[in-house]
Amino acid sequence: MAKKYSIGVDYGTQSGRAVLVDVSNGEIIAQSTKMYTHGVMDEFLPDGTKLEPDWAIEHPADYIEVLEITIPAILKESGVNPEDVIGMAIDFTACTMLPVDQNGVPLCFREELKGVPHAWLKLWKHHAAQYEANQLNEIAQERGEDFLARYGGKISSEWMFPKIMQILDEAPEIYDMADRFMEATDWVTMQLTGAEARNSCTAGYKALWHKKKGYPSKEFFKALNPKLENVVEEKLSTNILPQGAKAGELTAEMAAKTGLLEGTAVAVANVDAHVAVPAVGITGPNKMLMIIGTSTCDIMCSEVEKEVPGMCGVVEDGVLPGFYGYEAGQSCVGDHFEWFVKNCVPATYYDEAKEKGISVYKLLGQKAEKLKIGESGLVALDWWNGNRSVLVDVDLTGMMLGMTLTTKAEEMYRALIEATAFGKNIIIEAFEESGVPVDELYACGGIAKKDPMMMQIYADVTNKEIFIGESDQAPALGSAMFGAVAAGAAKGGYDSIFDAAEVMGKVEERTYKPIPENVEAYKKLYAEFKILHDYFGKGANDVMKRLKKIKAEARK
Repeated sequence: MAKKYSIGVDYGTQSGRAVLVDVSNGEIIAQSTKMYTHGVMDEFLPDGTKLEPDWAIEHPADYIEVLEITIPAILKESGVNPEDVIGMAIDFTACTMLPVDQNGVPLCFREELKGVPHAWLKLWKHHAAQYEANQLNEIAQERGEDFLARYGGKISSEWMFPKIMQILDEAPEIYDMADRFMEATDWVTMQLTGAEARNSCTAGYKALWHKKKGYPSKEFFKALNPKLENVVEEKLSTNILPQGAKAGELTAEMAAKTGLLEGTAVAVANVDAHVAVPAVGITGPNKMLMIIGTSTCDIMCSEVEKEVPGMCGVVEDGVLPGFYGYEAGQSCVGDHFEWFVKNCVPATYYDEAKEKGISVYKLLGQKAEKLKIGESGLVALDWWNGNRSVLVDVDLTGMMLGMTLTTKAEEMYRALIEATAFGKNIIIEAFEESGVPVDELYACGGIAKKDPMMMQIYADVTNKEIFIGESDQAPALGSAMFGAVAAGAAKGGYDSIFDAAEVMGKVEERTYKPIPENVEAYKKLYAEFKILHDYFGKGANDVMKRLKKIKAEARK
């Protein structure tokens, strides 16, 4: 019998990547990446219309172009017969949302609306709806809305309703014109199948939906704005499908554009971080996956629904069917290593790295690895980009304590790595103290695979063994796995994501085990980190916020 394959398409911030995966073993046979033609637009629309600060939009046509270019490319590279491709699925950054008309056509495609910013798609990192997010949080707190606790007490400006509120506030005619506000991941899936299938992951994590309670009440939405009273019924899909469900089948039109067969199974869409869970073979509760990159997203399943301080959300069926999926994270990880390397490393280090034929990161790592724990006398807070979990405070800033005239670059570099490990341990403790145990740690993403020193520090600080995802394309692989589930076992796929993960999800053979003497040494540093974390982060001293205010006033 011919081998069967599935396709996963991972839509990132700058590009989309497709992978072709062997369903029998999870091996990626071919992959192709397409940078978005228009990229991220944060200053101007394509017609030259200027955007306000904190805007971030993209062109929906770029997403279709990804499918038209990458899927034929992987079919060509692999030589695989389209008849043997049984399913596909996509994942996306979220909340990335767009207004569409009754035919599902984005409003920004209309000639007369091409110069209207609110007719365009808002990327996940569109932060111009902060005023609306603050308003939503204030009204929800005043009313004692129970959904707030499921999101760590605060709703982000990046999510669906603040973005809808901004449209209503600033361009009410666009609000009225929109038949639907859709997640981009659902919109692209609708282009593939011809029918809308709202996924439970983005509905739950980004749009306040609860499997048993539904969306917040009409009274709440009315309190935000009388025109929002019926926003759910009028502007959102209430047909919400769990992760692992089938969204539909490929239309003849999209089959012609991609080179796949009409009728190919398409799974319900997903979020890039959440879809990575089965790709590392996680099929059960209490195993936390850290997707480590510029920031870190933590995803975990549990059999219980609890309120955890600072979590980004808990959603039933949000990650794996039958479990409560939790999300937490750190706003600044790879980002602050990059900041340090660009701004704080002497030229002599660059010269030495060049001589040795290695990167400055590698050189700093080699030097930092030789240091004993605590030898530098430094401890840092990992708040260079605010704090996501557990304090949920974007106005906190970074700090390093203990520097002297003998402090070296590698000592500071190591202190920053340790800060991210301590921040991770704060998150783990918050889960465990709330009745959600974290038994095992998994990691995926570029840093997890390339930086053994960092992973060992994480193992020592958390006192937990860390398993590393085998694939360097975990989200795309996870999507391909859900594609194989949409096809089902009868077509050569799988009847559940759990069956698929047993075969297709993998971790590397090497793991990082805690070293007992290091665990003990780090306890002392972590105790100091916690004191600083609580002192500066929980209101005892708001100096960071006062300085931020002084800075803003000075820059006027």
